[in-house]
Amino acid sequence: MNAIDLKVFEAVARHGSMNRAASELNTVQSNVTGRVRALELELGVLLFQRHARGVKVTSAGRRMLPFSARISKLLRDAGVAARDDGIPSGVLEIGTLETTAAVRFPSMVANFTKAHPKVRLVVTTGTTSSLVEDVVECRLEGAFVAAPVDHPDLQQESVFREELVLVTPRSIRRIEDLSSINELKTIVFRAGCSYRARLENLLNNVGILIAQPLEFGSIEAILGCVAAGVGITLLPKGVVAAAWRESQVAVHQLEPEFAEMQTMFIRRTDAYVSSALSTFLQIVRPDTELQIAAE
Repeated sequence: MNAIDLKVFEAVARHGSMNRAASELNTVQSNVTGRVRALELELGVLLFQRHARGVKVTSAGRRMLPFSARISKLLRDAGVAARDDGIPSGVLEIGTLETTAAVRFPSMVANFTKAHPKVRLVVTTGTTSSLVEDVVECRLEGAFVAAPVDHPDLQQESVFREELVLVTPRSIRRIEDLSSINELKTIVFRAGCSYRARLENLLNNVGILIAQPLEFGSIEAILGCVAAGVGITLLPKGVVAAAWRESQVAVHQLEPEFAEMQTMFIRRTDAYVSSALSTFLQIVRPDTELQIAAE
């Protein structure tokens, strides 16, 4: 087993197809098939189940995948470390919550890209759950997620403090008015979103039953539906400030146990911290210190 074998194995597992993996790796399908078969013979187990539409990872393959991702990441880190002369360069892949991208990222990215033009910043948005998985599986160098995060392979630091607010149509004057609505709908990001989980806990705490949540992938869509009277949501105050000022929605303050949330930056404890990542975090941290001082 070598690094190339693991790279081929991971690509096939991710795509569920020998052919698509071959295309990504710029080789022919027969080379991919041959390497997978040789690896299975060496290990003495089947890593994939073959079927008409491609392949499916076996239980043995699933157990092996995390090691494949980690070893591949270590090899990439070794190359980055060798070339890292202290001047930020190369590709920096960062994950973030949609809300952080909307409110916090524009100024941070502007400052970073202006100061370090040799770095190609690649930003992926997702839920806390999906971003944690992406960092653990070495698909991202780090990510901004909502606290709390508890994973033995992750290092984390608090970078932002958010105030969450309940966002409703303007017809809702008080939170207590929600109990009179039949089949109250919540408008949220997909499962794994920390704001969604906290909203469900808030409503359960006051004994309000909700209908099946409506899931959307953007803040604009969520706020548009709330403004149209479709349902309610829970978001950071900064995200909804413009819609509130324009009287599109109503905003309700909450008790600290539901309102206060920390945004954390997470990364693998065993990952190499490149000059690009280190410099990016230096830009983030002064903003954090200023924010705390202002509060």
